Order: sequence, then structure tokens, then C-alpha cells
Amino acid sequence: MKRERGSTIQRVLDILDTVAASPKPLSATDINSELNLPKATAHRLCAELEAQGYLLKRIDGKSYQPGNRLFDIAVGVLASSRFGATRHAILTALSEEVGETCNIAYPAGLYMAYSDRVETSAPLRLQFPIGMRVPLYCTASGKLYLSTLPKPRRKAVVNKLKLTRRAKNTITNPDILLTELDKVEQLQVSIDHEELYDDVIAIAVPIKDKKGRFYSSLAIQAPVSRISVDNSEKYIPLLREAAHDLSILTED
Repeated sequence: MKRERGSTIQRVLDILDTVAASPKPLSATDINSELNLPKATAHRLCAELEAQGYLLKRIDGKSYQPGNRLFDIAVGVLASSRFGATRHAILTALSEEVGETCNIAYPAGLYMAYSDRVETSAPLRLQFPIGMRVPLYCTASGKLYLSTLPKPRRKAVVNKLKLTRRAKNTITNPDILLTELDKVEQLQVSIDHEELYDDVIAIAVPIKDKKGRFYSSLAIQAPVSRISVDNSEKYIPLLREAAHDLSILTED
């Protein structure tokens, strides 16, 4: 059933809500059909929201997905939500169990943004502030997110990325990266093996919403002197268990 027309503010909020809830990018025509807006109004508001950074137009030039400013709002709300203490407690428990830094990250355009993080007490560690963004293509969380995209969109995003070498194992070939993403999709586990920083490894699993869609990533990060690719598998069940507990929080 199409919704009734409302004020400009209501229309803007409805557009943002519709785009954020959609499992795929939407064109202005799709949004117009869903919200029963005048065609010119739908196109004008979408263009304005794109200009302000709340919507991001895909490379096809027709459809929209959430923009960086919308992601920033989401991360801010989630970081201060009523589940913040519970989420942080789960993250802390995981960090103490594995003895390493653990974090939660959300997609933010062509980056992943940290929304929560617990640092290890070990002297050798990397400190990333909440809100810091890291590239999609050379991080465990970023590759995990890319693997959840439909393959045509995944390929389009990868081809749009500038695959700059960040560390000795950074994947800079789009075809090799796409092959890697196929494996991540199958295993539902992503590993950054010295791809963002030399001598640093990260392992990520998905946190999913009640519909089984990718919601955010849960990862542990450590120097390769403490965790290697060879012994990384023992951490995956612990990550999956914590991710399941975090997924439950998205159901309320």
C-alpha cells in the first residue's frame, strides 16, 4: 500500500527510511512509487539529499544507496543506543577471552567505520579511535562487507576502488580481489593478512539483523607474532558466538 503524502520534512524522512531499509539501491522512480510522491518532488529531494551526503548515487547514475552522512548518523546512534552497554560488554568479554583487540565496524560509503572497540592490554597493539574509517578492500571487515553485495554490484564497487598498496600483502588486482571475495562469501569469514598494515592480522565475521542481512562486522586484530593464518581458525567459533549474541540485540 502506498503511503500518503505529507510535509517536506516527512517526505525527506520517508525517503531516508525507504533507502536505508531497502536490500538494494533504489532509483528516484522506485522511491516515488513506494511513497506516492509527485515525480518531480521525488527527483528534487533525492538530488538534494545526494548533494548533502545523505544519499549516494551509484555509478549507474540512476539509483541511490545510503550516503556517508547517513552512515555517520547511524553509527552515532548505535554507539549511544540503549544497547551500548550490553554490546560493549560482549565485546569486552570476547577481547578478554582471546587476549586481543576486538572491534565492531559498519560500512560507510567506500570505507568501514569503527563504532565500538576494546583494546587489548598487551603492550604491542594498534589504537584506532571510534569513528575512524578504513578502506574496504584491504581490511577484514571491509572485504566481509563487500562479499555480501550482489556480484554485479560487488564487481562495480571493486572496479571503482583505487587499490593502493597499503602493506606487503595488499591485493591490488581487481580480479584477484573478486576471487578472494567469493571465498569470503562462502566461508562467512574474512582475514586481513598484513593487507592494511605490515605485521598485523585481523579476522572478521558478520553480525546480521533479524532478516539475516549484513548489519556490521565483528573482528579481532593482533600482531602476526601472536596470531597467524595457521592458528586463526581457533578464534572463529568465539567470534561467531559473540556475533550471534550481538545479532540478538538487533532484533529489538
